[in-house]
Amino acid sequence: MKSLVCALFTFSLLMTGCSQYEHRISKKSSSNEFTGNYVGSVPLKLYTFNCGNIEVSNFDAFSSSGDYAGQGGKLVNTCYLIRHPEGDLIWDLGLPHSLVGSEPQVDGIFTVSLKSPLTDLLEEIDLKVADIEFMSISHSHFDHTGQASLFSDVEWLVHEDELEHMFSTDESKAQNIAFVGLNKTIFSENYDVFGDGSVVILEMPGHTPGHTVLQVNLFESGPVLLTGDLYHRAESRKLQRVPRFNTNESQTRGSMIAFERLATELGARVVIQHEAIDVSRLPKPPGFLK
Repeated sequence: MKSLVCALFTFSLLMTGCSQYEHRISKKSSSNEFTGNYVGSVPLKLYTFNCGNIEVSNFDAFSSSGDYAGQGGKLVNTCYLIRHPEGDLIWDLGLPHSLVGSEPQVDGIFTVSLKSPLTDLLEEIDLKVADIEFMSISHSHFDHTGQASLFSDVEWLVHEDELEHMFSTDESKAQNIAFVGLNKTIFSENYDVFGDGSVVILEMPGHTPGHTVLQVNLFESGPVLLTGDLYHRAESRKLQRVPRFNTNESQTRGSMIAFERLATELGARVVIQHEAIDVSRLPKPPGFLK
């Protein structure tokens, strides 16, 4: 997807002139601060948006074990909005909005398409991009960062290892130029977004150096874990399969162990963000989990 990504992100050059501030979080939080001890009382809303579709002609790259060779299939691509009394958080940014109105784009094993940009999806629930205070991405792959240039006024919450990874080469700098001018809070380990334990970004490295998942403690629906790309399919979770393109397989396996332990302790609903079955069970906007 490298050539496709570079072409789709050209428009983001507009962002380089923006002013910014940077806030580093020095306090590190251990993962056990955010397990089953939390009793949800904050009135949260969790919205799910369709942020594109990905057809994969050969899933071999998604398993280092070699057992996916020759398998084709589809992945959904989702973004999420968490509404909290202290602000709104957009989690993951989907495929590039330049795809809207175009024929599906093919590059290698991937065919990608996008029906509606996040601007339109937010309007369906009477919000504008300017209403969103916070943004975070699970990691910096193209299908999770594609609409960053729409969110020029948010505070970007980013793991320090992912930030370094995003600007470590000339190619990655070009791909992620839309993030350059953003105000940002940089954290390590876990980050409690609103300071009350209701929404927590959890460090789960391996897919990328600073890959994270999101824990949302809903008062009525219970705790939800959004997996980022720790897993791509239900089968991947069941078989503990690691993509060949992950930056560190041993880190990924350690994250899988930590994730499954946390999911069990919480009794959490696990949402694999690319898994159509998981996503189909979530309310469609204007509906939401609460």
